[in-house]
Amino acid sequence: MDLLAEYLQFLHVERGLSELTRAHYARDINRLLSLNSKTALADIDSADIRRMTAALHSKGLSGKSIARLLSSWRGFFDYLVQRHGYTSNPAKDLKAPKSAKKLPQALSIEQAIKLVDIKDDDILSIRDHAALELFYSSGLRLSELVSLNIDQLDFSEGTVTVTGKGNKTRIVPLGEHAVSAIKHWLEIRPKLLAKNPDEKAVFIGKLGKRLSARNIQYRLKAWSVKQGINSSVHPHMLRHSFASHVLQSSGDLRAVQEMLGHANISTTQVYTHLDYQHLTKVYDTAHPRAKKKNHNK
Repeated sequence: MDLLAEYLQFLHVERGLSELTRAHYARDINRLLSLNSKTALADIDSADIRRMTAALHSKGLSGKSIARLLSSWRGFFDYLVQRHGYTSNPAKDLKAPKSAKKLPQALSIEQAIKLVDIKDDDILSIRDHAALELFYSSGLRLSELVSLNIDQLDFSEGTVTVTGKGNKTRIVPLGEHAVSAIKHWLEIRPKLLAKNPDEKAVFIGKLGKRLSARNIQYRLKAWSVKQGINSSVHPHMLRHSFASHVLQSSGDLRAVQEMLGHANISTTQVYTHLDYQHLTKVYDTAHPRAKKKNHNK
């Protein structure tokens, strides 16, 4: 049995990794072997690994993908050190090159309002209207909206209390449109509770059970089409839109950080780039000296 096959068997038997995960390891390690076909595995050193990662990055492989490769290679070499007497792990402590941060996708203010302004009056449409208004009003994560219970809503204070990443609780304001839509939904929500009267979830389905994340994603996708939004809308896009639009209006990065529940303000600062993009578009459209002229005419 060759070393890769032996390692994959180790991952299966001793670490209990799934077939799909093992296939990913096999693909990554085969890439290592093909890139070093003229060098014995035991002779590969850290300089070889650096050379490979630099070459892959120059060909367009992202930092994230290279980090995954390095992780697979480290695991393989650790195994060889422990089980086959290799003297060192050449991938140890090597880091992948950083990828440029992708800006989060956000809807324009007009698109966001158009999306959440659902006029249909059947029970599921009323529920969806409340959910989308809440997404956009308060910048909730999908998991936070799914897990939301009625006792977390405080209409007298106009707030919602949510538990986010790291089991951290925060209190977020509710906009008046969200309050109105949620109250309307809660008035008719009991109609779906016949089979599950003790359900505490704010958002439930036809059987009276808490909606799943997949349910909400599907409904949002359907509404984006019906409301004529051309973007491929997902729940996090409404969170991004909330953050971008509040920042555009207020310029208060710390307040946006608190409302989003970001532990580190550097995570929130990406929205300053969105705000800058918005400003440059306005400038390019409005400023007479910004308009590009075709001098070849």
